[in-house]
Amino acid sequence: MITIKRTTSDNPDFEKLVIQLDDYLAILDGEDHEFYAQFNKSSLLKNALICYEDEVAIAIGAYKEYDFETAEMKRMFTLPEYRGKGIASKILTELELWAKEENYKVALLETGYMQKDAIYLYEKLGYKIIENFGQYIGVENSICMKKSL
Repeated sequence: MITIKRTTSDNPDFEKLVIQLDDYLAILDGEDHEFYAQFNKSSLLKNALICYEDEVAIAIGAYKEYDFETAEMKRMFTLPEYRGKGIASKILTELELWAKEENYKVALLETGYMQKDAIYLYEKLGYKIIENFGQYIGVENSICMKKSL
């Protein structure tokens, strides 16, 4: 049975999957990984989700406040053997719902140019590519996206 739990980034199951996410991104990002890693610290995220199949943590996602009306989606990851089953869509939809409950009006995110599956997922769920924001301005390998909640 699939369940999604609201928690924080200090949950041990969340932390365990973050390690796997960072290992995965290190491969995709190559030489750029150090640059991106500085913006992807997972500590102190008060809005984190863990997706479980039975008792096993299989996917995560989180968001943090970007500004008073904008939530920045972060740390989206699904274990490889569970990809293609709609789990990431469920996580992102639940993050958006949670952000709306906290009165955010907009969702922002950044992903890497090489993460084609992620870009496809975000576009499928209504995100549009925008000019790079914040620390990603001028970074050619970054794709920034936005969606009204």
